[in-house]
Amino acid sequence: MMETRGDGGPQEHVVLVVDDDEALVKALLLALQDEGYRSVGATSGREALRQVYEHHPDLIILDLMMPDMDGYETCRRVRDVSNVPILMLTAKTSEEDMIKGLDSGADDYVVKPFGVKALLARVQALLRRAEFPSTDRVTTKLVNGDLEMDLVLRRVTIGGKHVKLTPTEFRLLSCLMQRPGETVSHKDLLTRVWGPEYQEESQYLKLYIGYLRRKVEPDPKRPARIISERGFGYYIRRAERLAS
Repeated sequence: MMETRGDGGPQEHVVLVVDDDEALVKALLLALQDEGYRSVGATSGREALRQVYEHHPDLIILDLMMPDMDGYETCRRVRDVSNVPILMLTAKTSEEDMIKGLDSGADDYVVKPFGVKALLARVQALLRRAEFPSTDRVTTKLVNGDLEMDLVLRRVTIGGKHVKLTPTEFRLLSCLMQRPGETVSHKDLLTRVWGPEYQEESQYLKLYIGYLRRKVEPDPKRPARIISERGFGYYIRRAERLAS
């Protein structure tokens, strides 16, 4: 196990780097240390799971292609026990591979080869997204018919039944729930949910709208709650229109 320590300040975050390339792990640990993070390294999926239990990282940088347990399986295993942000590293560039990575539970991905500055910017964006709520208004609950969100407990229910959402899904739904019946633009949603660095990453939004529809729609193929305004954005249909 490899570990480096940042400046020890009160806001120090723990970042777990997982890659079977030991030289890359060491380089990333040093780069993270220079930015003030405490970083821990692992060179296999199984070792990564041990580090998750031991160090409770605030973020995981996870390579996709590893011999004993690949990044997809490692990501799914982490998701069984934690909602920690996961940044996936991949040499694959197709949209199908990106979707498979996000489907397995990753929050973002970076294609190899990558620049260290670009990677650190993604790390900062993910940590910022995890720390700060996306709500604009002084409220603790959002209600639209039988769909309810408790922003303090971070709990969503439909008809009193709990709906399990990832942190990204929760933020996206809360952005829509705050403005029922009002179309929120693609750019606005990307900025508020993912951050200003993601304004052009429309594939993220389309994918996560699909995830949300699977969880909150009676029939995801015929959406009745989350409605698309083609070419512009999405809105949550008001409850009274839902019932009609």
